[in-house]
Amino acid sequence: MNSCEKRQFELCPKFEKTFDMLGKKWNGLIIDVLLEDGTQRFVELANKIPDVSDRVLVERLKELEEKGIVTRDEHPIEKKRIDYSLTEKGEALRSVMNEVQSWGEKWM
Repeated sequence: MNSCEKRQFELCPKFEKTFDMLGKKWNGLIIDVLLEDGTQRFVELANKIPDVSDRVLVERLKELEEKGIVTRDEHPIEKKRIDYSLTEKGEALRSVMNEVQSWGEKWM
């Protein structure tokens, strides 16, 4: 390759999709709350992430559910009670989130 040619850099598509998901506003915080506090009702999540609007929280939870990160459980007895928790795939983010937290504590 001569000095005039540009070498094209390509991101791994899976790496790019991962950062798109984790980097989307509120997703990391939702995952972090579920990792730290376990299963949560919508109102509990909303209280722990006070700057997110209800509409956006609903959207993010649906997206995370579609990606297999979060599960939405409706209670058979209390029809209006819905709990959100992490799936196995979501729980697998624990070490990643811990490392991000450690990096943030050191550098931010």
